[in-house]
Amino acid sequence: MGIIRLNNMSFYGYHGVYDFEKEQGTNFEIDLELFTSLATSSKSDKIEDTINYEDVYELVKKSFGSKSYFLLEKLADSISKSIFNEHNIEKLIIRVRKINAPLDGKLDSVEIELKRKKSDYV
Repeated sequence: MGIIRLNNMSFYGYHGVYDFEKEQGTNFEIDLELFTSLATSSKSDKIEDTINYEDVYELVKKSFGSKSYFLLEKLADSISKSIFNEHNIEKLIIRVRKINAPLDGKLDSVEIELKRKKSDYV
């Protein structure tokens, strides 16, 4: 078992519960940990024997921009489902951060984390 990580993917999106968030948008960051066997690719050195992280990035980008969500949880779940549908992974951990969330206070970001297994989407 191995882990492929994509860290701090940055996107601009229109997700949130307030109308102005859906109209003006804001910055988001996403981290992914993909748990899969790397036994074959570590021996073969062939891209077709592993999870191509460029493909994963493009899938996250497409899922992120395809629909507007109220909750980060739903956004993360939608991205997770699309990854499981396209790639042979055992489980994943996804973290979604909303930068400068609209709160009456100062903070860098709000973050949610989901842990999902392939069986969660069967």
